[in-house]
Amino acid sequence: MLYIALVIYRILKKRLYKEFTCLEIIDELREMNYMEIKGEGYIPIYTRTDFSDALYEAFGFRTDYQIVTTNMMKEF
Repeated sequence: MLYIALVIYRILKKRLYKEFTCLEIIDELREMNYMEIKGEGYIPIYTRTDFSDALYEAFGFRTDYQIVTTNMMKEF
């Protein structure tokens, strides 16, 4: 499990151009929560930050301004 976490961290660090520290990445990811709407999907309940904007740009998706359907969430 630790190896997988390290690989994910390295991918994030590289894709985010080394702009954020390990602690910033972990803290920001922990804050990115969603509320489930039965039959609809998920609504983001986190505050948009520089980290979330960089994450969206690096991976080509946005989840901060719309309802994310269950199928879309599975794709992420």
